Amino acid sequence: MIRDTVSAKRPTDSRGSSAVPTSIDPAKFQRMDQPTAVCGTGDFNVVFIGAGNVMFGSDEGPWNHSLRFEQKLGTRLKVVAVIDPAIERAEIVLKAKCGSSVAPAYQNSRIFESLDEYIKNKSEVDQPRAFVIGSPPMFRGSVHPGRDVELQILKHFPGVAVFCEKPIATGPKDEITELFAVAKQVKDSGVVFSVGYMLRYLKAVQMMKRILEENNVTVMCTVARYACAYESIAKPEWWDKSLSNGPIIEQGTHFCDLSRYFGGEVDISTVAANSLEWNETAGHLSKLRIDESKIAPENRISRVTSANWKYESGAVGSLTHTVALQGVNYSCELEVFADGYQLKLVNPYVEPILYVRRPGDDFDETHQFEGDDPFFTEVSNWIDIVEDIEHDPKAPLILSSFTDACKTYEFTWAIREASERSLQNRKKSSAVDKTTS
Repeated sequence: MIRDTVSAKRPTDSRGSSAVPTSIDPAKFQRMDQPTAVCGTGDFNVVFIGAGNVMFGSDEGPWNHSLRFEQKLGTRLKVVAVIDPAIERAEIVLKAKCGSSVAPAYQNSRIFESLDEYIKNKSEVDQPRAFVIGSPPMFRGSVHPGRDVELQILKHFPGVAVFCEKPIATGPKDEITELFAVAKQVKDSGVVFSVGYMLRYLKAVQMMKRILEENNVTVMCTVARYACAYESIAKPEWWDKSLSNGPIIEQGTHFCDLSRYFGGEVDISTVAANSLEWNETAGHLSKLRIDESKIAPENRISRVTSANWKYESGAVGSLTHTVALQGVNYSCELEVFADGYQLKLVNPYVEPILYVRRPGDDFDETHQFEGDDPFFTEVSNWIDIVEDIEHDPKAPLILSSFTDACKTYEFTWAIREASERSLQNRKKSSAVDKTTS
């Protein structure tokens, strides 16, 4: 089933995507611990691209797409293939699944080293209904062979739905134009394509959108703060910006995306930023779990990035990302200001709390959202669209399209570049001071 993910009635920009996606009524969200409520019938064949943490879970966070698919689809789920060059890792996770209560979903799964190998050896009886892309971002979002997984799926599996993790890519900055070319092909195909900016699917976030829309107020300012617990990040590639592109692009992308979701399109020319680097006095970290000495000095990540910008509407935005906390839990907040309103989202990854101050009241309302799982909601929403369950023509569709995700990616690159320019200017200024002293 092919279906355009952007309503023709919605305003579009020059790149063809919805300017600001509409909200979803939080009352429609199905809890993950509720019985399966999909109206579709028959097997739902899925191909998992990637057998790592985001697909099968780890102790580093709540990421585990396989778990959400199992809960949503129940006995209908059939994982026909797992594609990962790390064959042994794929074998381990499949063995664990086949020894559990969800074994029927995996008992006939086949392992392939690459998408090309799968294409050459796929069986017609195992035709996929959907692909889930959870491979590292450096292997997607490109027109170049080996990194063009989206284009290969469009070519060999026309009409098959795709769910892809964020960020949409981590290639060189000069490939952003090519990335938008991929986005155009995705949009023109009409395929149901969703990108994993799961925070958009939080009940708290949708409540914030509803408050702004129902009261017809325009956002004046967004203030985002993202502090990660670096002690729990044990992947060496995360600490190497030649591989991950750095924490703003790889991790802070979630809050850059939420900022855009509320503030609208960013005027990229206004982005300014400063950073604290690893070799500055304040940048020392005492509980690293990786050996940073194995990473070239020029590729070590910033400890703090502080950015500000203007939205095309005239509103202003800011983001501070820090690699500073120890332990496990992150500390994250997003504030949105409009005429008479302050909406403050706290702790969105674990137990979201929303504080709302309204016109005529100096005190905050407090809203809590027990049991909310945006990972499940984004998967559930996407599957319902694939199954064409929702027949209301005014119903919201995908909250994060491929094109929209490309704009967030472009924005994160602008912040990284702005901080690097600022760093170079400080070095030049310091060199001049030493010369003249």
